Amino acid sequence: MNTKLHAVTDAEGRPIRFYITAGQVGDYTGAAALLGSFPRAKWLLADWSYDADWFRDALKEKGIKPCIPGRKSRGKPIKRYKRRNRIEIMFGRLKDWRRVATRYDRCPKVFLSAVALATTVMFWQ
Repeated sequence: MNTKLHAVTDAEGRPIRFYITAGQVGDYTGAAALLGSFPRAKWLLADWSYDADWFRDALKEKGIKPCIPGRKSRGKPIKRYKRRNRIEIMFGRLKDWRRVATRYDRCPKVFLSAVALATTVMFWQ
């Protein structure tokens, strides 16, 4: 079984929210699920796979500036974003937990529970 983990972190790279989807599901599903629970923020950094006009518009309605690089098919290029390493560092620290990195749990609920336990410890370190 393959899964994707979608995450929201704060400015220091500490995990705040998670959502898990099946591996073959697009990233827009995770973005739509997490959109309602975004904390107050000035900007949002995301990967190019979250580049969609509806997502950008929804962020602007919430007062959040989207810092998402455009896909190759987007007509006008969007300015590259900085500080993306925060989310990459968080996922790297999450993979320090062997149970999460090797995906021991077959059940997505149990896997998400292991992620929640690891992030709880990570948040306070």
